[in-house]
Amino acid sequence: MTRRTAAGLLAGAPALLLTRKSAAQDSMPEIAKGPFDGSAESLKQYRIPEWFHDAKFGMWAHWGPQSAAEDGDWYARNIYIQGSEQNKYHVATYGHPSKFGHKDICHLWKGEQFDPEHLIGLYKKAGARYFMSMGVHHDNFDLWNSRHQPRWNAVATGPKKDVVGLWMKAARSQGLKFAVSEHLSNSYDWFATSHTSDKTGPLAGVAYDGQDAQYSDLYHPSPNNPSPLPPAMGRIAPDSWKRLYFLRIQDLIDHYQPDLLYTDGGIPFDQWGYRLVSHYYNVIAKAHGGKVEGVYTSKTRKDCEDGTCALDIERGIANEIQPQPWQTDTCIGNWHYKRGITYKTGKTVIDMLCDIVSRNGNLMLNVPLPNSGVPDAEELKVVDEITRWMAVNSEGIYDTRPWKVAGNVPEAPPARQAGFNERNRKDLGPGDVRFTTKKGALYAFVMGWPEREAVVPLLALGGKQQVGKIRKVELLGHKAPVKFTQDETALKVELPPEKPSEHAVCFKVTGA
Repeated sequence: MTRRTAAGLLAGAPALLLTRKSAAQDSMPEIAKGPFDGSAESLKQYRIPEWFHDAKFGMWAHWGPQSAAEDGDWYARNIYIQGSEQNKYHVATYGHPSKFGHKDICHLWKGEQFDPEHLIGLYKKAGARYFMSMGVHHDNFDLWNSRHQPRWNAVATGPKKDVVGLWMKAARSQGLKFAVSEHLSNSYDWFATSHTSDKTGPLAGVAYDGQDAQYSDLYHPSPNNPSPLPPAMGRIAPDSWKRLYFLRIQDLIDHYQPDLLYTDGGIPFDQWGYRLVSHYYNVIAKAHGGKVEGVYTSKTRKDCEDGTCALDIERGIANEIQPQPWQTDTCIGNWHYKRGITYKTGKTVIDMLCDIVSRNGNLMLNVPLPNSGVPDAEELKVVDEITRWMAVNSEGIYDTRPWKVAGNVPEAPPARQAGFNERNRKDLGPGDVRFTTKKGALYAFVMGWPEREAVVPLLALGGKQQVGKIRKVELLGHKAPVKFTQDETALKVELPPEKPSEHAVCFKVTGA
């Protein structure tokens, strides 16, 4: 039986896949053989590969069927919440979700101008060393030719293209590491809103289309009108769903062997999750002659404390230098494309990059694509700003490690939240400095252009950091030597008339 024939048979009985109880259905699938046996204990052997430690900057395209409406995050969930802004927009634009729901939005996602080779070229020029495709969002729609989601995938519906495969081919052909994100484990609870109805108005009590059994392979066969609604990011689901989740992400791993696999949350479903991470590492080890060159990220610090994976902090920055490499994932706007939104500036992104790298982290930056698959003009301006800055200053970013301190960073209380703390950030300026090191050199990023001289008290002779005598200071992007003095109060560097780059400037310091 061919893969497509099997897919056709599966399409005929979506509800059966999730509801029939059998020992075979609820059992855990086999995993690839290798150094990890599926237990949490065995995963403690894992070590994060050097490529991830060196890469520092990645880019991401959060792009899928929810991009078709171009109305921002969680569109497929929120259209089923009466009175929400997206519900109001959806009803006014497409009609009531009892008739026209996410199943119909999926068919509107076309990507007629999608050109992954061109986009990867832009992102590589901007300094990205790895690129991440979305694999599947909470909306339960797979962006590859999915064996276990045969109707609701990007080859069968929408653009009729293997989106993950096209991104992978473009990234690897241009020398970038390839990553995939999966947000599927929360889908069962996240999509519960589709099983409700309006509470007021002329259509009160009329079931939304999520209650139609013929679409249960998209919306899940969860109870109609669940009360109360489960938490959107909950993971309360039957074993039949956990098994289907496992099989789909296993299929994604087997076909694309991503260098990095991102999950939206912690390792899901206990033993199911440990087995899936083990399978991923084993597949990557086999592909790399026994070396585990893959990275699995988790947003739960406890998952990563024993070395099982790399910590990912969503829309936030670690409060201090971390002992292991980690990652911030953030976006220039909403995760999914939203018309008319105000984006982060290039300066904000560059401030974050320097801050993150000084604390042993990587920045993964999402540039969301509209339905067409082409970034808008304002997005391209941000990418261009990053490109021009990296062309001058990337020497102090790539392949670096943290110094004794990240910079003149205020000490944060231990309990201060790391995730989602970027909203509290202020732009950094000439009085702020961030440090990295590489091959005996210290790189000092001064986060703005001072009027006459850059003053770095942390590089005073002696002092708290026991800094030795500095022999040479270079300004990246400026060919002529720069004059400097160092005493017990500070390192002071005379500046040339013209700055080599906008925003942060980088001094390469040797001899200290």
